[in-house]
Amino acid sequence: MALSRLGQSLIRRLHRPPYLQPSPSSPLMDHFSAVARSLAPTQAGTCVRGLASLSHNSSSLIGYKLAGPSPVHIVKALDLVVHLNHTKPMSTATASKVPLGARKVGMKVVMMSPGFVYEPYSPRERIPFWKRWFTLSGWRRTKEDVILEMKNAYAVSRLRKKTGYTKKEFYDQAFKIYKEVNTLMAQGDTSALRKILTERMHSTIKNELKKRQSKWSSVHWELVEPAVSIRTLRARMIGLDKKDLDKAFIQLTLEFVTKQKFEAYNSKGEVVSGDKSKEVLVKDIWVFERSLFHPGAYWRVCGRITL
Repeated sequence: MALSRLGQSLIRRLHRPPYLQPSPSSPLMDHFSAVARSLAPTQAGTCVRGLASLSHNSSSLIGYKLAGPSPVHIVKALDLVVHLNHTKPMSTATASKVPLGARKVGMKVVMMSPGFVYEPYSPRERIPFWKRWFTLSGWRRTKEDVILEMKNAYAVSRLRKKTGYTKKEFYDQAFKIYKEVNTLMAQGDTSALRKILTERMHSTIKNELKKRQSKWSSVHWELVEPAVSIRTLRARMIGLDKKDLDKAFIQLTLEFVTKQKFEAYNSKGEVVSGDKSKEVLVKDIWVFERSLFHPGAYWRVCGRITL
């Protein structure tokens, strides 16, 4: 108990505001009293004197040579000077009114691409007829296949309704984009690729070209037309607003089977890979994307799928 009372007494002493008793005849304290009077409000509701007067009093106060420990009240008075001189301009700034001609300007953010491939295509394993119709796992698989086909049909129907989509016209356009992208990649023209690629896809192609240029100085690429085959593997719609079905993106996954010629050269112009005299059968799976709500929207490549 005695220790508890002693501890409480020490806590009260520590929380008591420090005070040093000045000498009655000290000129320092006479000057401190004058400064304190200068800090007092001159009228009700008014602030302290101007910055010049306070600075003068503070500097002359600090100019004294103190013979003993510095009075804590002087430090508190200086803190009050700094505080009051800083709060006055702040209150003046907050009281200023907005000009009559000013108006609020809002920033509108428009999404040009989702930035990812929604439900990327992957081939599904074939199952025998008897397993599909006479086993529980086969029924589940049939249900999943039906849902996937319904998603494909719904995306294509929305695309046809908004843009007048036809398979033949789209395949022709997609094949031109396919050829243009590969040609520009062979030339290393990343700036021209920006228009027909999404931002994420453009970044991916740019990194691939940097790696290729570190190995090969230049390449020759040639497409043998027409394409062997083109088919749609998947169609998906990415909606942005549940209340507005037209505010969406369409992604179509196409498989291109083509014949190509390729040859790579080093800095001396020597062939280091490929043979441009031979045709090679190539299968590529690319994802094309188009907005349904942007004016003047067009198809761009948003991804490639490797199986």
